[in-house]
Amino acid sequence: MEREKLLFIYPKLFTFIDTEIKILSGSFEVIIIKQNWTNKFLLPINFFIQFIYLLFNIHKFRVILVSFGGYWSFFPVFFSKLFNKKIAIVVHGTDCVSFPEINYGNLRSPLMRFFTAYSYRKSDIILPVSQSLVDTENTYYKKNEIYKFGYLVHLSNITTPHTVIPNGLILNDWNPNPDVSKIHKTFISVMTKDQLLRKGANLIFKTANLLPDCTFYIAGTANNEVDIKVSENVIFLGRLSPYDLKIWYEKTQFYLQLSLFEGFGVAICEAMLCKCIPIVSNVNYLPEIAKNVGFVLNHRDTEMLYNLIISILSNDKIDNYGTLARDRILKNYSSENRRDMIIDVLNRL
Repeated sequence: MEREKLLFIYPKLFTFIDTEIKILSGSFEVIIIKQNWTNKFLLPINFFIQFIYLLFNIHKFRVILVSFGGYWSFFPVFFSKLFNKKIAIVVHGTDCVSFPEINYGNLRSPLMRFFTAYSYRKSDIILPVSQSLVDTENTYYKKNEIYKFGYLVHLSNITTPHTVIPNGLILNDWNPNPDVSKIHKTFISVMTKDQLLRKGANLIFKTANLLPDCTFYIAGTANNEVDIKVSENVIFLGRLSPYDLKIWYEKTQFYLQLSLFEGFGVAICEAMLCKCIPIVSNVNYLPEIAKNVGFVLNHRDTEMLYNLIISILSNDKIDNYGTLARDRILKNYSSENRRDMIIDVLNRL
């Protein structure tokens, strides 16, 4: 039986986008246009290539799936309306927020805001990876202040229906090695140089200075990319392949996800599959991921994080949490669950 063709548009082939293509390819013939929309200098040529492709090929598709709202979603939405096709947009985080205090969010840009708002208004359905991308309140960033985020907060006249479909992981990619033991009092976080502020690096560095008997690993950033002095128990691992990252997860006891904004948190789920115990900020969907199997930091405060870690390390049942963390991801965030939910939505359009 011939599979239905699905046109899949994305800004760049991130790892989780590649996972999306893999899980949908079993049910659809997934067609992609290989473009990198993150390079602003390529925008004119990208728009031209996409316009020509859609003009001559959109008749081949019943439905279009777009990952992230932005420049790349404008013509797919425009042509889908013009030719009576169906279109769904998956939203992930940066396409739903304006957070100028930390220089984060595509919606800070008036031009990007225009393209994104048009796409959301005219699409048939929006598929956020968490409800927090629709609207949420952040009391973590500053005590006694409430920050409101989400595409319904930042953009007006969005009446398009939405269905939350959490991210899903290919579970077998993150099976821990049973012969590897956890090293106690070790913590790991994943962030690139550009993500240090949003992912809470300064809070980790300050707290590490108060906990000299603990070791804090930062994957994704090299030592020469950080221009501030940190204590000796902070170790930068640089950029790692998924294989090497898994090795570090397997032997590290805790995962720190202290983001100021995080649409979902795929990395923490990968770490939890390797039995890392999650410690998360009270932001977006993170407390739900760590629910009953990890710990939540309510405010961005060094003393509060220090006291939380001391309390956790004194818990004589803490070693049980690693298995519970893995079981939570196995039960709730598999790629199969996400695939089935996406297919159900697309088939009903």
